[in-house]
Amino acid sequence: MTRARHSFTLTAALILSAPAIAQEYPTKPVMFVVPYAPGGGTEVMARLLGRRLEQRLGKPFVIENRPGAATAIGASFVAKSAPDGHTILLATSTTMAINVGIYKSLSYDPVKELTPVALVSDVPFILVVNPSLPVQTVPEFLKYAKEQTTPLSYSSPAGGGVPHFAVELIKQRYDLQLTHVPYRNSPQSILDVAAGHVNFAFAEAGASLALIRDGKLRALAVSSKQRLPAHPSVPTFAEAAGVPDFESVAWHMLVLRSGTPAPIVDRLHAEMKTIMSAPEMQQRISNMGLIPLDPPPIQETERYVRAETAKWAAVLKAIGLAGSQ
Repeated sequence: MTRARHSFTLTAALILSAPAIAQEYPTKPVMFVVPYAPGGGTEVMARLLGRRLEQRLGKPFVIENRPGAATAIGASFVAKSAPDGHTILLATSTTMAINVGIYKSLSYDPVKELTPVALVSDVPFILVVNPSLPVQTVPEFLKYAKEQTTPLSYSSPAGGGVPHFAVELIKQRYDLQLTHVPYRNSPQSILDVAAGHVNFAFAEAGASLALIRDGKLRALAVSSKQRLPAHPSVPTFAEAAGVPDFESVAWHMLVLRSGTPAPIVDRLHAEMKTIMSAPEMQQRISNMGLIPLDPPPIQETERYVRAETAKWAAVLKAIGLAGSQ
């Protein structure tokens, strides 16, 4: 009886203290980890979100770049951090889904060691070609690529990822011979398409929009299932090629170390819902070539991560890259 009373008292105390935990958070500066080198689109997104969280929560959000190993270094750092909400990861689909299928072993477990907080944006890619290529549409591009005796070349940032795998999907689906040219970073991989050193790429929308507007790249299609707000005249690959099931996007998601108290997870999720609902924020993100999202409930986000992990595992197996790293 005494033990039962003690258990009830402890449970009641935890329930009563939950609002206090959420209200007091954060109690010190928050480290916002970006698993990429400085200057990329993920860091820009982190700085944008970090400023809004600072304003709402009253503590500094300090950007910490931890690049390397296809985001595994940054993810491992957060997975081993204290579960108190003061270390946040801006994860991508590579971090939470793709790495599971491509690496034989990972230095972190995205299911057991990381907890999704808020899915904030889709990261579409634009199929761009050098303007010297005599193609104006996706069907023309596919026909032209098929007819070449010397395979067309395509670029992607080092470490694989969605821009690389999107081309591999097309290569497999249409039985194309293509030559992959990996680059150390995304900007250079796109600039070399504009310079004519490489024929085409699935390029980050934010990094390629100015080159498209200046006529240095020709945009044929976007990899998402909806057109980009920043470039509505460019069709989706699905509609341009007549393949309704085609979608190849990355995404941004706030993630915490597993074991972080639920009130803190819920508080951050609620704050992100408010931040992402602001029209000004949606416009800023759209201008970056991204698709802003209303963060779904956490359980729904966890289901989405599982579905994405399964999807990419199947893709990687189909193109022969499963467990290749």
